[in-house]
Amino acid sequence: MKIALGTARGLLYLHEEFRDQIIHCDVKPENILLDSDFSPKIADFGLAKLVGRDFSRVLTTTTGTEGYLAPEWISGLPITPKVDVYSFGMTLLEIISGRRNLDLKVEESRFYFPTWTSSQIQRGNIVGVLDVRIASEANIEEVKRAAVVGELCIQDDEDRRPSMGELVKILEGTMKAPVPCHKFRDLYRCW
Repeated sequence: MKIALGTARGLLYLHEEFRDQIIHCDVKPENILLDSDFSPKIADFGLAKLVGRDFSRVLTTTTGTEGYLAPEWISGLPITPKVDVYSFGMTLLEIISGRRNLDLKVEESRFYFPTWTSSQIQRGNIVGVLDVRIASEANIEEVKRAAVVGELCIQDDEDRRPSMGELVKILEGTMKAPVPCHKFRDLYRCW
């Protein structure tokens, strides 16, 4: 949780607190460095976009890491900080599960990481998503919050993804998490 919350706070700073808005554009585990106290530091700003406060979107070419690219970016639409929210969600689900979101060794038709995690979380099987190597020491309430945050982040519709400020509050437990909205699950309330 310390790594997840620290990374979320770092992205919040870039998106909402820095003088100009910075969209990292390549949030993934390899770009989250840990110091000796396991405090996360966001690294590799090679693809980052500096956006003036008077702009809400930026048009850019699709470069980034497969498995972490938001649907709108893949579609060639202008991007917003919500592309970082999407990538953060994928990274968070990887932290919880101990699995990569894209495994070329696994037949894709049988296993697609976002669909698998979504189905497990929607069934209430948070422990089924949790990495067995950390299950015995994990705080299940924190894991539930983090799993829901991951789900909120990877929604296809960028307008339904929360801001990093909202995500930080949910991870801290100071804001109640809404239920994610999925195209294939009409039973859920939408963000």
